[in-house]
Amino acid sequence: MRITTHPLPNATRAILWKERLPIGAAVLGENGEFTTFSIAPAWRRRGYGRYFMKELLRQAGGYAPGAASCFTAPLPPVGAPARAAALAFGAQLGFLPQNGQLCRRRTPDLTAVAFLHTTLQSLLHPGGFYLDATCGNGHDTLFLAELAGPQGRVLGLDIQPAAVAATNARLAAAGYETRATALCADHQFLARYTPPAGADCVLFNFGWLPGGSHDVFSTAASTLPALQAGLTALKPGGVLAVVLYSGKGIGHGEKDAALAFLQALPLAQYTVLVCRFANWADTAPLPCLVLKKGTTPP
Repeated sequence: MRITTHPLPNATRAILWKERLPIGAAVLGENGEFTTFSIAPAWRRRGYGRYFMKELLRQAGGYAPGAASCFTAPLPPVGAPARAAALAFGAQLGFLPQNGQLCRRRTPDLTAVAFLHTTLQSLLHPGGFYLDATCGNGHDTLFLAELAGPQGRVLGLDIQPAAVAATNARLAAAGYETRATALCADHQFLARYTPPAGADCVLFNFGWLPGGSHDVFSTAASTLPALQAGLTALKPGGVLAVVLYSGKGIGHGEKDAALAFLQALPLAQYTVLVCRFANWADTAPLPCLVLKKGTTPP
């Protein structure tokens, strides 16, 4: 069984083949609307329709982790013989009736990183200087580069050369080389790369490098000096954003030490938020925010 696709104006036509026999056809618009979806009568009720639809959804990003998506399909009118079958088939794949059509919406689960990104979008403004002190594969650095805009500047740091290379490649692919770059450096020495009170945001995503060795991860020995350096680097009104991890391999030492450090910060100078997911496991990633009080002189 295979699927072939053919581009159309503003859409893609797909054919489902069983050996050399075409048994299904679909047309999917660029905005996620199925204007046509059919399986040859002789091949219905045998799982081919579910396979065909699931594969088309997968190819179009309908199962992509962390991504929102919306797909629609025609729904026969009330009283039409095919309506019950369309409703039953759609329900198997998450399509529900809405406004006279079938609609499949997917809202990804909120993660610690996504929560911080959403919050930072409301707090930060274009044109600032943002520091990603643990750039990893560059996803946070890219996010900050988009927030910074053409007039802003972003610096990423990571102790692993592979992470720095991956981050710079991601920035180059987005065309952000002039506003953002990554260097190989230990985050506890970030003060070497930014003057005191020079950064609008300092972001830490601790733990290990996604896709890298789990034997290499951040620890309290470097994390606590890095957090202090990050606070020193912040402008008044700036934001320190942190994701803490614990559990198998990493243990709880770094997370506990970092929480004790953050909770001990003086209220006169900082507002600290520890944003725990109440119904998640205790080892779930923990997003934290520190808002440095005061205003930046004009």
